[in-house]
Amino acid sequence: MIQTYDIRVLPEQAADERHLRAYIAQEKGISEESISHLRIIRRSIDARHRQVFVNLRAEVFINEIPHDEVFSRTEYQDVSGKKQVIVVGTGPAGLFAALHLIELGRRPIVIERGKDVHERKKDLALITRQQRVDGESNYCFGEGGAGAYSDGKLYTRSKKRGSVEKILNVFCQHGANTDILSDAHPHIGTDKLPKVIENIRKTIIRCGGEVHFRTKMTELLIRDTEVVGIKAIRHNDEQQDEECTFRGPVILATGHSARDIYRMLQQQGVTLQAKGIAVGVRLEHPSHLIDQIQYHSKEGRGRWLPAAEYSFVTQIEGRGVYSFCMCPGGYVIPAATDERQIVVNGMSPSGRNTRWSNSGMVVEIRPEDITDNDDALAMMRYQEELEATCWQQGNMKQTAPAQRMSDFVNRRLSFDLPESSYAPGLISSPLHFWLPERISKRLSEAMKQFGRASHGFLTNEAVMIAVETRTSAPIRIMRDSETLSHIHIKGLYPCGEGAGYAGGIVSAAIDGERCAEAVNNHSFSRE
Repeated sequence: MIQTYDIRVLPEQAADERHLRAYIAQEKGISEESISHLRIIRRSIDARHRQVFVNLRAEVFINEIPHDEVFSRTEYQDVSGKKQVIVVGTGPAGLFAALHLIELGRRPIVIERGKDVHERKKDLALITRQQRVDGESNYCFGEGGAGAYSDGKLYTRSKKRGSVEKILNVFCQHGANTDILSDAHPHIGTDKLPKVIENIRKTIIRCGGEVHFRTKMTELLIRDTEVVGIKAIRHNDEQQDEECTFRGPVILATGHSARDIYRMLQQQGVTLQAKGIAVGVRLEHPSHLIDQIQYHSKEGRGRWLPAAEYSFVTQIEGRGVYSFCMCPGGYVIPAATDERQIVVNGMSPSGRNTRWSNSGMVVEIRPEDITDNDDALAMMRYQEELEATCWQQGNMKQTAPAQRMSDFVNRRLSFDLPESSYAPGLISSPLHFWLPERISKRLSEAMKQFGRASHGFLTNEAVMIAVETRTSAPIRIMRDSETLSHIHIKGLYPCGEGAGYAGGIVSAAIDGERCAEAVNNHSFSRE
């Protein structure tokens, strides 16, 4: 017999299966010896009061042994010789589009401008050691996309467009820890995610698909208002770069930072629309301080609890101000895609065990806030200007301008800065002075509110690091809501975060699956 119970226990009980078995046996009136197996299918932490509890949903196997795997497997068929579909980009949207195409009997040809997930590591190290950003291999470009080395958080509110459970199960099938199936805020970790991504690539190739690295799309091939393929440049270290052509309908999943692609699409007559974004800073606290605040304890998280998370949101002068991509026990990283810009982001290893916790603190910016015309690239240019200004403030290196939190709110220059996880280094800078007033004023007022709501949060132990601009795509590539193809050009399927239809790993993966289905349903309807 299998019974499902919802229980509420202390953190030390939740961490020890023997304690859980004894607790369940006593609470539910069953024999502890009859519990042959225990499976946690849902886990969340309730830290609203001084006594922290862990809420669990547990499957209890009573005199029965489970015979199935914890996760559900997806079967992938051999698609060698099948009709091919071009997938541009190997972020979560592109990878899950490719996997789902294989399920549907279509052969994915995957194109990636950057390097494979392991080769990327060498170029990421150069950003810190030599202050050098490779425009084709960085924290945004390369296998796995922006998520591969910037956290691996899997929480999403996008539950109506597809199966979140399936996405998580596919991750487990390719090596992710099965805890992501039960945690309320699942997280793979930037140290574990690269191997999962590599395993997905191996599945694509094993099933007859192709994956081409260092191959950059340069042009859509359009015939009679229909995309029939792409042109690309393949980079070779030993030989001259090679021009190549790939034929088939195109799923475009290039991510939110491929600005050259946006410009190319505009030149080719693809309909684009400026989209709202959020802009601000990375706010970094000592993780022990966040643990103390969130767990209402001077001891912080103690032995049994994970690094604490937080979430803040408010409205200031008609615009949202909120925390974004909170990374407990993490790092602040340099996420620029060009040497003459500074962009910061956050990531956490699977253990979430560093001395710092950070989040984006960002202000909503709408197209009408910065332009009164129909320039589809206006928001992107706004991002570029901010990032270039930040680079200048950072001594024209990847050294990021920063200011202590209370100093920012009180409009004071910080004469020194706390130790930070940001490896390229920080330089004291009056962010309150040079950030646009629409950002700095709202951030300052929001910080005061958050400090009143959470005592100790507004502190000079925290540092604000500029500038966070890549929260989402600044452009939407317009597509039909039913067919998911471009509104004017057949055979083009704008996909994922870069197209303006997702925000985060899981929602992008779901959109990738939806676009694969759309290609299968419409592009091959005459076969």
